[in-house]
Amino acid sequence: MSDLIGKTLKDFFILRRIGRGAMADVYLAQQLSLGRQVALKVLNAELARDPNYVRRFDHEARAAAALVHGNIVQIYEVGQQDGVHYIAQEYVPGRNLGEVIRSSGSLTPQLTLDILRQVTAALAKAASEGIVHRDIKPENIMLARSGEVKVADFGLARVQNDHSAVGATSLTQVGVTMGTPLYMSPEQIEGKQLDSRSDIYSLGVTAYHMLSGQPPFTGESPLAVAVQHLNQPSAPLVTRRADVPPTLAAIIERMMAKKPEERFNDPAALLLELHAVANEGAQQGWATRPDHAALTHILWAADERSAATMRLDELMKTTLTLPKKRSTRRWWLAAVVTCALAGCALALLTGPRSLLAGSQAGPAERDSVWKQLYQAKYANTERAWQAVITNFPNDSQYAHNLARQGLVYFYFSKGEYAKALRPLEELAAQQDFKAFGLAGQVVAFANLDDDERAFSANERLTPDMRATLEQQTPTMAEYLIKARDLLAERAL
Repeated sequence: MSDLIGKTLKDFFILRRIGRGAMADVYLAQQLSLGRQVALKVLNAELARDPNYVRRFDHEARAAAALVHGNIVQIYEVGQQDGVHYIAQEYVPGRNLGEVIRSSGSLTPQLTLDILRQVTAALAKAASEGIVHRDIKPENIMLARSGEVKVADFGLARVQNDHSAVGATSLTQVGVTMGTPLYMSPEQIEGKQLDSRSDIYSLGVTAYHMLSGQPPFTGESPLAVAVQHLNQPSAPLVTRRADVPPTLAAIIERMMAKKPEERFNDPAALLLELHAVANEGAQQGWATRPDHAALTHILWAADERSAATMRLDELMKTTLTLPKKRSTRRWWLAAVVTCALAGCALALLTGPRSLLAGSQAGPAERDSVWKQLYQAKYANTERAWQAVITNFPNDSQYAHNLARQGLVYFYFSKGEYAKALRPLEELAAQQDFKAFGLAGQVVAFANLDDDERAFSANERLTPDMRATLEQQTPTMAEYLIKARDLLAERAL
């Protein structure tokens, strides 16, 4: 949507793009009537063609616009012009928490507590209006240079028990499981009804990430992370970082309880506990006051890192678009790889049959799509992953996409890159999985010696998408690095 820059969308003159996500691009714009700068979130063109999603986008954003609080990014206007749907919201100069964590690694207990208190205050306001955010994560927490913390993307929230005539049933079918697997509550992963305790869980995971420098659960895929959220306790915070005050660690671990009833009843109850910890921290000397100086330094470091990343990205793009020279070294490498593959094929044909071969005749059908996914994860066969879609064709699109990711990893592990192209194309067409799909296409085409299409897919990957890959699917991020190295070598 780069053609929007320099144009006017109703009352908003678009200055430049300041962010890009799976569902929308965000622009800095000037509101002409009031002479103020706003962040203009423009719905992705593909989603804008889906009437169900547009209806949900409009309805829920208007509901969230009623939330007026100092720690919530204020929504000013929701509208559309010539099929372009947008949300005009408060512009917060600064960085999101995800960028800050990637830059600094971890935050001090004092700064973490200050961020926690402000985000919890925002959630308490939302809960009082019956609104659940459903996607609390570092990228949706904005850190202003003034020291203020503001929660963004309430436009994707859900009003509890909303059965209005806007089509509540059809709306729930659009993106059945919202959120980000690294931070999702167990009940959200299972598709159950949510309340504010789900947001408390996600905020607990975010706080754990702030202090330890990494989320409590990581894995090669969103499904691997989801399984851990459901079944595996997190490592105690003190084992990841010894200087975390015990009372703060205890609160965060309670926020992350697997069962909602074992967490705080609501954000207001959590906020009271955080105030008590702040008073205790002031007495002990580790939480005397909000550390604005530390935050300012961290934001500056994030700015520097972002600038360096952009320069590196431009350099890589230039390298990959150089005229390709076919050297004798490349043909020598190709010969070695061919011989190796031939040897592997011979070994497969003549070697002993796998001990698991007898159990792979076909996966047993499970009574839910999630159970089928878990079986596929542990069986890790082509048929097991495909069964998620074939046995539950009308179930969650999100679950189907997780199965496609598993199928891609399976094909990559077998060197069957051509077979991976179809699920990758389907994933690249889904906004929440676009980064994975495009990165996988780069890997597949590079290994199939189709450099032109590999370059094309690589150019469509934005810096934000690459950051998402590193955080959510590190295995694919590693595949991508190797593929880009291979492309760069062949371009020389």
